[in-house]
Amino acid sequence: MTANAAARRADRLLGFYVDKSRDLPWRSPPGGAGLDPYRVWLSEIMLQQTTVATVVPRFARFVERWPTLAALAGASDEEVLGEWAGLGYYARARNLIACARQVAAAGGFPRTAAELRKLPGLGAYTSAAIAAIAFAEDVAPIDTNVSRVIARLHAIANPAADQIERHFRDLAPTGRSGDVAQALMDVGATICRPRNPRCEDCPMVDGCLARASGTPEMFPTPKARSERPQRFGIAWWIERDGHVWLVRRPPRGLLGGMAALPGANWCDEQPEAACVMASVRHIFTHFALDLAICPAEAPMGEGWWHPLEAIGEAGLPTLYRRAVSQVLEARAASNPLRLDPA
Repeated sequence: MTANAAARRADRLLGFYVDKSRDLPWRSPPGGAGLDPYRVWLSEIMLQQTTVATVVPRFARFVERWPTLAALAGASDEEVLGEWAGLGYYARARNLIACARQVAAAGGFPRTAAELRKLPGLGAYTSAAIAAIAFAEDVAPIDTNVSRVIARLHAIANPAADQIERHFRDLAPTGRSGDVAQALMDVGATICRPRNPRCEDCPMVDGCLARASGTPEMFPTPKARSERPQRFGIAWWIERDGHVWLVRRPPRGLLGGMAALPGANWCDEQPEAACVMASVRHIFTHFALDLAICPAEAPMGEGWWHPLEAIGEAGLPTLYRRAVSQVLEARAASNPLRLDPA
């Protein structure tokens, strides 16, 4: 593609972004000054492997509770992990805490992708996104949506990272990498979708080689899904005077640092359980877990008694929140409330 053709394509894309960009609370107006890097950073961490629809209300809660980087840096681990509960991928929350404290101690965020990448939890994409969106650095933030749109524009079946980055740099005018990246994200999320792309609505449909092929969905080549392994576990239900015994999981590993029901390590074989009050199936990224909830008498490990009437404030991740709900629902079903006749 010639430089003039690339410039026309960029103009159409940026025009689309001005007219039809998604209204998201962490964005600045197209072409405007970058937002507070704290908000850009927070949104990018939350959006890792999580949908925009899920993140929008949770982002609002975070910035209402901790409106500045300094406020977040001063929060306790337990407060932040509790607020993160339900967002999943809890290593992000631990890195969020560490990064906030490191940046606050340094007096602010570094302004380049290379320096940002040295911070906890910031990989190649996230550091480039913050640098481009918050600081207008001419770098290439390549996420799944951006990669798919560019691969289709050039009909690349099996794109390499350097190919996508090169085409992005050819497309983005100097100083507009942040807007181009966000525009491509919007096109990928709403128009150039993995299935059933709405090519007729795309601002770059003219000259799109995947569209011209007649089978745009085949670019890039769809990846075969691998089967998830199955794992099993037991969580112990220990109740006393309207309180349930909770513990905090080890700081490292899956659900690290989160509140939980006590239980043994998860394993590949189903353990024997004499009495099962309820069970939960939960799908993690790399495996499926069947968790049985069983009664026990004495508290296990270091923990605390949490009132069941305030269990929603315990900061339980989705797995254990569902486990508690299943127990309470099973109990209600077996002992329905009976009203005295009038």
